[in-house]
Amino acid sequence: MKKIGILFGQENTFPQAFVERVNSKKENGIKAEFVKIDKVVQGEPQGYDVLIDRISQDIPFYRGMLKNAALSGTAVINNPFWWSADEKFFNNALATKIGVKVPKTVLLPSNQHPPDTNEYSMRNLAYPLDWEWIFSYVGFPAFFKPFAGGGWKNVYKLENRDEFFNAYNETGTLVMMLQEAIEFTDYFRCYCLDRNFVRIMQYDPKQPHHLRYIKNAAPVERKMLQTIEENVLKINNGLGYDFNTAEFAVRDGIAYAIDFCNPAPDADIHSVGEENFEWVVEHAALMAIDRAKKHIEGQNNLTWGDFILSFTQSGKIEANSKKNI
Repeated sequence: MKKIGILFGQENTFPQAFVERVNSKKENGIKAEFVKIDKVVQGEPQGYDVLIDRISQDIPFYRGMLKNAALSGTAVINNPFWWSADEKFFNNALATKIGVKVPKTVLLPSNQHPPDTNEYSMRNLAYPLDWEWIFSYVGFPAFFKPFAGGGWKNVYKLENRDEFFNAYNETGTLVMMLQEAIEFTDYFRCYCLDRNFVRIMQYDPKQPHHLRYIKNAAPVERKMLQTIEENVLKINNGLGYDFNTAEFAVRDGIAYAIDFCNPAPDADIHSVGEENFEWVVEHAALMAIDRAKKHIEGQNNLTWGDFILSFTQSGKIEANSKKNI
């Protein structure tokens, strides 16, 4: 019997629906269940062929368990080794190499010295930084946010340099990035599962959370939808994420990737709506079943992105349209 497990935290609707959907398909020799952990022993398997990770970003113990399980052959979705290494500034940098438009973005050192460091620890930094060039390049309004953050924590929208320095003084030891604000006419949030299935959803980030997914939205030009889908696949193939969302803001007919590092994206029926919920449950189930069927005992069953696997001889990153195992 091949076992599919889902590891989750406070969410209620998606995990139950996922398990029920997998089991309802009655695939011979495949069963889904909630993960139960009573011990984690170095180099020993956890008893699952496939694990869907929805919570290890908040629980470091789970991340350690998932890496250990992967070493024993479990197909963990998403890859816990890459997830541990990834962050938003790198994602933006990668996008510039694979032909996806992103806002102008710069990385900034923390305002305060990290613990157990002092001014000598950062002696390679120029002081002051070239603020005039940075502000001219990014422009205002701009967003100021953690380079590896999420959940809209410690995010500022700034209108001028005075607001920037006021915000910068509040960020302590956080490493931040300053990013051009895209004043958009249209906005989309897109599920991408198995680096193959894409669900484009019209979305309004300015609304309260439960109203952001737009119902009965006006039709969108087919060319724009095709461009967004192509970019979603480029991003997720490049990064190697099998369960992710990517957000795009459209300005002057150009789609800019705004946020595309969400490896445990919202999948609650009360926020995403019934149609989107049905789509993500069905395609997550199909992905997990497919991965269970392909699972080979004792083999590395993780997937990796094109950034890791696919380089041309010239050393440039090659953006493929299909995932690599």
